[in-house]
Amino acid sequence: MHIFTLASGSAGNCTLVQDGETSLLIDAGISAKRICAGLNALGVSVDELSGILITHEHSDHISGLATLVKHHNIPILAPRTVANHLRYSIAGVDDYITELPVGEESRIGGIYAVPFHTPHDTPESVGYRLEGANAIFGFCTDCGHVTGEMLEALRGADAAVVESNHDVEMLKAGSYPLPLKRRILSDNGHLSNDCCAALALEMLMHGTKSLVLGHISRENNTPELALRTVSAALSREGARVGHDVRVFTAPEREPLELCVKEDVPC
Repeated sequence: MHIFTLASGSAGNCTLVQDGETSLLIDAGISAKRICAGLNALGVSVDELSGILITHEHSDHISGLATLVKHHNIPILAPRTVANHLRYSIAGVDDYITELPVGEESRIGGIYAVPFHTPHDTPESVGYRLEGANAIFGFCTDCGHVTGEMLEALRGADAAVVESNHDVEMLKAGSYPLPLKRRILSDNGHLSNDCCAALALEMLMHGTKSLVLGHISRENNTPELALRTVSAALSREGARVGHDVRVFTAPEREPLELCVKEDVPC
């Protein structure tokens, strides 16, 4: 299984998952032009996609979807409430949508997908557990706190993209308006570096070998700080970072490739 984070952050999110002949996007939060160019650079045509999994309806996760639907026949896969929002907001999308029951396994090509709820400030938001022929991948961003449902879904994943959005002190001291700070810090906001570190420890105990820190805030965090915070927490518990578990950061605009079973970026 190969994972490519094409974009990750508040400016847009899009991840490609490939396993055998199956290629799936998770979210389409950058322009269709950028998505097509990113896929072409990887030798993948947008028309070869088996589907696009949508986590929720915020614009940084669906901004490219309307143009993709207009020009390409790609299955759009989402839980019911998210699917209903897409039907209401994007003309013609209903012809391509398949609803995925949360907590249930659905087969998409050669990948089995299970959506699970994440606590975010939308009517519905999900992450995904994807099981291919030889590996399990978890995707979990846009969550204000770690829930038992999230932990259960991510248990046993070989690799995962998890949110490490902000450093709490940077956010508190930063220029964001107070209501926005409160929203981000709330239980339905975004996951801090420290909370991500706690999640990383839980995942390590259940077999995860590769972690990609995603949705890193440009204003309230840095990739270096997120990586240092999570790595230090793992090291304090005796984990050998780089050996027992590898930790990477997803660039905001550049691709990162992860070969799941090989535990290295390619």
